[in-house]
Amino acid sequence: MGAVRPRVLVIAGPTGAGKSDYALQLAQRVPVEIISVDSAQVYRGMDIGTAKPSAAEQAAVPHHLLDLCEPESVYSAGQFRRDALDCIAQIAGRGRVPLLVGGTMLYFRGLFQGIASMPQADLALRAELDARAARDGWPALHAQLAQLDPAAALRIHVNDAQRIQRALEVLTLAGTGLTQLWQEPAPAGVPFDSLICVLQPGDRALLHQRLALRLDAMLAAGFVDEVQRLRQRPGLSADSPALRAVGYRQLLSYCTGEQPLSAAREQAVAATRQLAKRQMTWLRSASLWPDAQQPLNFDPQAADSLERFMIHALQWLERADQQGH
Repeated sequence: MGAVRPRVLVIAGPTGAGKSDYALQLAQRVPVEIISVDSAQVYRGMDIGTAKPSAAEQAAVPHHLLDLCEPESVYSAGQFRRDALDCIAQIAGRGRVPLLVGGTMLYFRGLFQGIASMPQADLALRAELDARAARDGWPALHAQLAQLDPAAALRIHVNDAQRIQRALEVLTLAGTGLTQLWQEPAPAGVPFDSLICVLQPGDRALLHQRLALRLDAMLAAGFVDEVQRLRQRPGLSADSPALRAVGYRQLLSYCTGEQPLSAAREQAVAATRQLAKRQMTWLRSASLWPDAQQPLNFDPQAADSLERFMIHALQWLERADQQGH
């Protein structure tokens, strides 16, 4: 008889959809340990603006893949896949249920679909690209990308410095584009069974209102001070991946005196809405999850959504137990 495959629960959704609330509610009924799927929560010192679980929440339920590295570091989707698979095996080995919670869709795709071999970051090359962007502007580099990897350029905004830089870096180091690399054979399948639950808010205006209120709560909790502390770190700059995170990038312009707080706040609200829109587009993509698996969709704004989620999750776990997991 082969080894028993772990059963893994997934709660995915756009920012502000209430994923953490659902996870904590489930944790009151099921012995879960939460694995964060968030590319900003991996950084230490970035707590308020990332909506990182509080100390009390982390004390109530074990959390993993938070505070993994300093904000000067680069943390990749490939590293996430390795770390997440390790966590899943360890949590299942303790007889508990791994619960993946987050909204970084590239991480979910890398975990479930695998990742083709990507070149490591090259700091010297990145510095060269940054210097070119300072001279010519990121739209000029985006135009170069459009010539070399048109499909990648279509997916990347002309001012998305981080993704333009990475795409050109891969082209230079690998001799081929991100599009080609993503199409290369990747590790097949995952060593676990999963139930994928997606929170998709039905009323976009209501979600936007929630996001604005959440940002104001972050500002009241000291978000500006958090950005100021990060800005004082000698190894960080506006081009560092951590400070490109939504909210941080916009508040940094206030902290450097480029614009008033009111303007930075409005830009942060707009950027957060755009992030949620991109996440919801990802969640409708057939390429995100395993081919044979259709996720269960829940509208967190519906009155019975949490109850329906709990019923599906508990029934799936019960069936898994009966089948010998």
